[in-house]
Amino acid sequence: MNTTRIADLRQTAGWTQERLATESGVGLRTIQRLEAGNEASLETLSLVADALRVSVSELFTSIDDEDFGTRVEALESRTTEQQSARDRTVAAWRWLYVGIGVVLTVLSFTMGASGLVLFLVYWTGGLLIFIALGRLFLEPRLGARYPLSRSKRNLREQRRAPLDKMTADVERVS
Repeated sequence: MNTTRIADLRQTAGWTQERLATESGVGLRTIQRLEAGNEASLETLSLVADALRVSVSELFTSIDDEDFGTRVEALESRTTEQQSARDRTVAAWRWLYVGIGVVLTVLSFTMGASGLVLFLVYWTGGLLIFIALGRLFLEPRLGARYPLSRSKRNLREQRRAPLDKMTADVERVS
């Protein structure tokens, strides 16, 4: 029998079962079943772990089923590998933007006044285009290629969401 810590982790976060269901994107009945010790798919456990900001293995005090333990370890290994690959790809895109910018900057110094325009257009307009391409083109493709990974923006939003909720709760009480 695999013993879960989901109820303890949820209560430590100050969340109700309903809040955990909402944050993880699974049904309330699923959360109730998980807390009662019933089995769930690794995908469901991964969603709950992401919401609680822990690894899947941290959802359990013990994993007695050796096959299940091996699958959990494999999932965490794949998640780490996919996140690293995603981060390397995003870093490569950033270095591409900077590299082109350095070349254009050097070139702009040889062009006089029109070079200044080129310099300013690339570093301001190019940045906006780069951000748009990242959100519209790169992130969806990386999400499809590395489904276990998260964009830096999504990770920041996920970390910020509980703080925003606590701030809203404090303001509502005041």
